[in-house]
Amino acid sequence: MEAALYGPGGFYRRPEGPAGHFRTSVHASPLYAGAVARLLTRLDAALGHPDEVAFVDMGAGRGELTAAVLAALPPDVAARVRAYAVELAERPADLDGRVEWRTAPPAGVTGLLFANEWLDNVPLDIAEVAADGTPRRVLVSDDGTESLGGPVEGPDADWLARWWPLDAEPGLRAEIGRPRDEAWAAAVATLTRGLAVAVDYAHTRDARPPFGTLTGFREGRETAPVPDGSCDITAHVALDACASEGAALLTQRAALGGLGVSGARPPLALASEDPAAYVRALTRAGEAAELTAPSGLGDFGWLLQPVGAGPTGAALDALLAAPDALLVDVAHHEEQ
Repeated sequence: MEAALYGPGGFYRRPEGPAGHFRTSVHASPLYAGAVARLLTRLDAALGHPDEVAFVDMGAGRGELTAAVLAALPPDVAARVRAYAVELAERPADLDGRVEWRTAPPAGVTGLLFANEWLDNVPLDIAEVAADGTPRRVLVSDDGTESLGGPVEGPDADWLARWWPLDAEPGLRAEIGRPRDEAWAAAVATLTRGLAVAVDYAHTRDARPPFGTLTGFREGRETAPVPDGSCDITAHVALDACASEGAALLTQRAALGGLGVSGARPPLALASEDPAAYVRALTRAGEAAELTAPSGLGDFGWLLQPVGAGPTGAALDALLAAPDALLVDVAHHEEQ
């Protein structure tokens, strides 16, 4: 998976970039970048308007979100923002010159680290229950042919027992999320103060998919996850396992609602008063509806992890302007 996605000739090094193959929230509507810019603006205020505030875009693709967030910020905030796009692919030639292109996040910064559909592409191993009831690693050849290897042992077995326990029924699968927990913890640790947000396809311990979610995408269609560099290879994220103390987990629908993205239709009276404005408002409502749709992008998980003296509790709630009931404390999920 590592080689197929990020090695020489890997999928994420292809010149067309992810947008050539699938549609994320970033590509669906500029409303998404506007909401992220609003979150960064509110965080800047909560942090006391520091002299410099960082925006770190993890898994930046071709820098689309980073550039759009900079364009959507109020001038007084944009003047103090230092933007970082973190990506292994080469820097696009036409990217905003204010964006610093990096292969790893900067250390010791204050601000917002935002990972949109990054964790689902952090490579991991798959476990499958064999005929004898033992969880074994799934091995895969270059053409996608699978076979079962040795039993899952050590830290990976401990992770499964804690976060994705498997019954002894042959064929059940789990995606061992420990590398993602570690990747997220390392990214969060680069912040001195602020907020880290992971947005992704997600599930929690009480609703893990019995056969996993590993799949591939190519040219807008789901395909077999063949590790030859020709397709994206992805699996949903156990976001509750990634969370640490003080974190909150909510749906994209709730998060974007708190950031002012609404799919409500504009008032019909506007159609007669200002037809052009009505059409624009209707377009925005349609885009917002896609971003917040149940059983679609709206069901994505948002993991919010305060760092240092960043916002917690009621302050985190106020940052999103979301009702308390929409936030789920996952810091002690393992005790449930």
